[in-house]
Amino acid sequence: MTEFPRNDLALITGGAVRLGREIALALAREGYAIALHYHSSAGKAEKTAREIEKLGVPAYLLQADLREPEQIKACFAKISGLPQHLTVLVNSASVMPRGDLRSLPVTEWDDTLAVNLRAPWLCAQAAAELMQGRDGVIINLSDSGARKTWTGFPAYTISKAGLEVLTRLLARSLAPGIRVNAVAPGLILPSEDTSPDEWQRLVQRLPVKHQGAPQDVVQAVLFLINNRYITGETLVVDGGYQLI
Repeated sequence: MTEFPRNDLALITGGAVRLGREIALALAREGYAIALHYHSSAGKAEKTAREIEKLGVPAYLLQADLREPEQIKACFAKISGLPQHLTVLVNSASVMPRGDLRSLPVTEWDDTLAVNLRAPWLCAQAAAELMQGRDGVIINLSDSGARKTWTGFPAYTISKAGLEVLTRLLARSLAPGIRVNAVAPGLILPSEDTSPDEWQRLVQRLPVKHQGAPQDVVQAVLFLINNRYITGETLVVDGGYQLI
């Protein structure tokens, strides 16, 4: 654990729930002040912030709809006024709607790509401005499904595939001062519309025969933050799902 206090700030989008929450808590344990973004999960964000503050570091709540570029700008304007320096951005916020390319509404396509792909780009743009003159790190949360043909989640799959390309482009564009990598989780946390039977069926197809834990993803994020010689990579954490 890093000795407290440090003057570094980590922004986690979608930091109130699921993997974003676990990453936020892990970075707080490392001594980072946490900028905790949320959209509609105000109660859960406040609970997570209280847990972070118990670890001895500040937690700043930032509400924004990432579909709206102006709200992203406002979010970073608030960050620029904080006493700590932004050195880590984790783009964790994501939406995963089911759909069919033959009938997918344009609005659902636009909303999914706005949150999952455009927002990480805009956040990276804004973060790069605040990270100037410092060694910064950006981590994008992709999905091992980005390399599969998930016909039931077309906009999501396309957005995550695009996010991995964006990761590589940002790594070149923002070098050498800022490193950009991605983590692609597999079967870590089931979605709300996945039944227990379906989840277990998927898990049993994996070479390792068990689901992952949030800590597996957290460890990958911390590894990429701390290893100064890795950039432009996507670290897949999926129990061998890529092999089937």
